[in-house]
Amino acid sequence: MKADNIVDTLLNKLKEDSARYKNLETGSYNSIEKKNTIRSLMNIRMPGAISDELLQLQDIYLQEELSEKGIVALSDIPTIKEQYGSLSPFAEKISLWQGDITRLKVGAIVNAANSQMLGCFVPCHRCIDNAIHSAAGIQLRNECNHIMNQRRIRYGSQYEEPTGTATLTLSYNLPCDYIIHTVGPIVHSVVNDELRQELRNCYESVLKCCVENKIKSVAFCCISTGEFHFPNDEAAEIALETVINFLKTNNSIERIIFNVFKDYDKEIYQNILGFIH
Repeated sequence: MKADNIVDTLLNKLKEDSARYKNLETGSYNSIEKKNTIRSLMNIRMPGAISDELLQLQDIYLQEELSEKGIVALSDIPTIKEQYGSLSPFAEKISLWQGDITRLKVGAIVNAANSQMLGCFVPCHRCIDNAIHSAAGIQLRNECNHIMNQRRIRYGSQYEEPTGTATLTLSYNLPCDYIIHTVGPIVHSVVNDELRQELRNCYESVLKCCVENKIKSVAFCCISTGEFHFPNDEAAEIALETVINFLKTNNSIERIIFNVFKDYDKEIYQNILGFIH
């Protein structure tokens, strides 16, 4: 099936799948508008059964989108020792990479989730949670929902995922092997020691999850910055400190990537690591 046909067919199937938007008129939409509508309908779709036909179309579409973006292999990402000549502790294990985390073919990528653990329901929102769920596919929300339902059976119907834990899921249409979801602290006014410790817990829990599941490489997003308002510079300092302290007592993880998207965050990490003076 040609790319244009896949887009049109998937869009129509997603409309049919939606009780609210089944009559949405999209015939005059251009290619970008159609793709944004596909993502929007995926974003707002509640967890639930999905037909094999829709699932197959979605997977074909997402794999084509991934091919267009390009997969980045671990071997394509230099360590800070290779890239900057860094003499920092564990420089041969740490990387700083700027770009779209959903392109990375590594052991696991980290998703900054919310306490509901179902992804972002805001159509085409720019948060990392939305980006990862949109690129992975509808299956990811369904798996997260299954996990949360099991936890509600165990802990009560009002259960929400606590800050600082780590939950492992499959990656579906992403090139990584797994996704590790962690709920970061939300800063409402000022940063205090409790919030700092909660952010450390996020990084520690993810690293422990990697060790337990024999995951050898992991890419961290900038947890709790952005929508959760943790100051970017202090969050980066906590991230680096926590990772280095963990590596002092555990050598099984071969590569830890700090993934940044904005130039601002890249400069922060470079400054902390001493690459900009």
